[in-house]
Amino acid sequence: MIIDFTKPAEKQTKKLPQKIKKKFLKQLSFLQTDFNYPSLYAKKMKDSGRWEARIDYHYRFSFDVEDEIITITSVGMHDFGLGKK
Repeated sequence: MIIDFTKPAEKQTKKLPQKIKKKFLKQLSFLQTDFNYPSLYAKKMKDSGRWEARIDYHYRFSFDVEDEIITITSVGMHDFGLGKK
């Protein structure tokens, strides 16, 4: 699968603390190879076709899946990372 970022998600990723950014890159590698990897806790969000996954206890990211392309739409603290705020 190919991973792509929206412009806002790129900016949000650049603003992450270095430690979280490293964890995020690790989670992306899991997402790319095994969508059901346990530490991702990937699930479909209610009331949308968007997915969410975990970076760690406090940080999340949301993404869309279309064909073989995963598009990261938002990254950040829990609600912000899920695009709710």
